[in-house]
Amino acid sequence: MIGVDLIGQIRRAFHDQGRGIKTIAREFSVSRTTVRKVVRGDATEFRYERGVQPAPKLGAFVEDLTAILEAEAALPRRERRSTQRLFEELRGRGYEGAHDSVHRFARTWRQDRARLPAKAYVPMSFAPGEAYQFDWSHETITLQGLPLMVKAAHMRLSHSRMPFVRAYFRETQELVFDAHDKAFAFYGGICRRGIYDNMKTAVETIFVGKARQYNRRFLQMCSHHLIEPVACTPAAGWEKGQVENQVGNLRDQVFRPKPKVTSLEELNAWLEDQCIAYAKRTRHPEFKDRTIWEVFQEERPALMELRSPFDGFVEKAVRASTTCLVMADHNRYSVGARAAGQTVLVRTYAERVVVLFEDRIVADHPRQFRRDQVVYDPWHYLPVLVKKPGALRNGAPFKDWDLPPALAQVRAELKRHEDGDRQFVKVLGAVLDHGLEAVEAACTEAVEAGICHGDVILTILARQLQPPPVASIAIPEALVLKVPPLADCARYDSIRRVA
Repeated sequence: MIGVDLIGQIRRAFHDQGRGIKTIAREFSVSRTTVRKVVRGDATEFRYERGVQPAPKLGAFVEDLTAILEAEAALPRRERRSTQRLFEELRGRGYEGAHDSVHRFARTWRQDRARLPAKAYVPMSFAPGEAYQFDWSHETITLQGLPLMVKAAHMRLSHSRMPFVRAYFRETQELVFDAHDKAFAFYGGICRRGIYDNMKTAVETIFVGKARQYNRRFLQMCSHHLIEPVACTPAAGWEKGQVENQVGNLRDQVFRPKPKVTSLEELNAWLEDQCIAYAKRTRHPEFKDRTIWEVFQEERPALMELRSPFDGFVEKAVRASTTCLVMADHNRYSVGARAAGQTVLVRTYAERVVVLFEDRIVADHPRQFRRDQVVYDPWHYLPVLVKKPGALRNGAPFKDWDLPPALAQVRAELKRHEDGDRQFVKVLGAVLDHGLEAVEAACTEAVEAGICHGDVILTILARQLQPPPVASIAIPEALVLKVPPLADCARYDSIRRVA
């Protein structure tokens, strides 16, 4: 094909300079047929389009490839094989041609059968406070010097495009609840509608169209915040394209290079600052004369009033072992001895694990995200320890026990005695009846007096608990004797002599 510059020279030579076709063909080294084609029309550019693409080696496998494409056309896009996988499939059947032939045929076949042009969408518009979009992403950070993959919860207000991101170790349901509470507190209000994909923590069953069976706890959260949940069509990420776009943008601007932090609390505080900084320096895509932050300030009055945080826990009935342990999230946590061998309710929150027995809290632990960890609270085993004082020496819950200072000093002093463990268990047993503060005060008094003994401490504790002496009654002035009587013991001697 000849270029547009050569076409221009031929047209000027013929129409402007009046040269003949034969002269032009000789001067520009082109055929007279080409010159006639250029000068007899008004086209300034010519394109070559091949009518039929020869595929000598693919021809015998066209039927097989067509059958595979037709079978996969009904599948979601994420489940369809790539042309490289189709090429490998045909090679297994004896195909000896190139990958380009398979790729070209598959692309043409799919384009011919597509109902809509590729990557054609309808632009969306949202009113202030109308909706937000929510999604998860996986990011890499450096935590305490080691690389770690964390789960980032993303939320974006659909009108102002104000972003929010918070990192977690998991993406379980209780963390979804916590992410919503933290995001709404960050925004200072709540939108009326939430747009989600079909994540398992929210959607249990997908029906035809937009009908969904949502998770019961997820619906409770939406009811608490007065949110109407809306789920996207499966494999249609463009229906929440704003938050999908946010994932890529914040990954480039926040998570590259990898943030170096010592804890997730430090990371999340930094991420909030980065979201605000990003909003203040980025122009709004629709209102180009203002930044995202300025549009967000205008949207704030349209948000619904912020309510109290949702009690976002996931509850599960578990049987406590006879060693006073329950399993929660691949870890074991201690519970009060009264719940040993009983069925309890384990409530898993974003940052703690709470155990209830007969509607009373029998354990409250900080949540551990590493697996196969055992978390003890030694005070849970105190009733058992009173009956079995010998367990104090080798009991797993009592190793590295962080006791109050006075109790720790008493334990160190009692270790010198042969029955020091038994004496110290007596002191600990008093906590069940008198409370930790009273026992600690008695231990402090015993340490100051230099007498660290179990019975002495119990005596001090009993004395401290005695009621104060009753004050003497004031004597009225009328009853006061003017001449007080004098005692004369010699009178008894006189009586004794007479006898």
